[in-house]
Amino acid sequence: MAIIGTKLLQLHERIARACAAAQRPVQSVTLLAVSKTFDALAVRCALAAGEHRFGENYVQEGVDKIATLTDERGQLEWHLIGPLQSNKTRVVAEQFDWVHSVDRLKIAQRLSEQRPAHLAPLQVCLQVNISGEASKNGLPPDEVAAVAHAVAALPRLVLRGLMAVPEPAATTQAQRAPHRALRELLQSLRAQGLALDTLSIGMSADLEAAIAEGATIVRVGSAIFGTRPGLSAAAAGS
Repeated sequence: MAIIGTKLLQLHERIARACAAAQRPVQSVTLLAVSKTFDALAVRCALAAGEHRFGENYVQEGVDKIATLTDERGQLEWHLIGPLQSNKTRVVAEQFDWVHSVDRLKIAQRLSEQRPAHLAPLQVCLQVNISGEASKNGLPPDEVAAVAHAVAALPRLVLRGLMAVPEPAATTQAQRAPHRALRELLQSLRAQGLALDTLSIGMSADLEAAIAEGATIVRVGSAIFGTRPGLSAAAAGS
């Protein structure tokens, strides 16, 4: 598992090069290690190598991993980046630090109601279906503003920004287009008075394009932990 540390170092160097090319400070981009389908030992290895933020796609898998790693809870920041159904909002509100995949107001309302008062507010992003794919979750871009204003008013939540999983593209120019659209949407929300600071975009295959267009969180799994059996990088959300 020492190879995880080596891959993390290589990935941070890749992020640094992308930031330099985009004339951005490297501190402006946060790495989120997507640990879905990898076990708690892999997370421990990444933690030992200096990584503290981990993304999970599946609620139960994430909750089980959080329980296994209770002894390290103070050093770990857990992000849910996958779909969230209404019947699973309570455990997410109780266990996770961030939710990137809020795709309707009802989910945000339930998270707000169920976030324990003794915990810090839950940090949330709205997921946007920026490429308009029928198979993808997320709000249509023209519905984001109304939902964003409603979510920003909820207690026990902090609306941080927007997340998307764009349709895969073969060239950097094509990759940049949906990332640019998401950035412009975020800028429009800021112009409406919302204090947003997060663009959760970019995965293993397109992080350079995402950083060039303003990503503040890149979600990377396969470049750290290896290829997930039977899943492409796009399908894996990393």
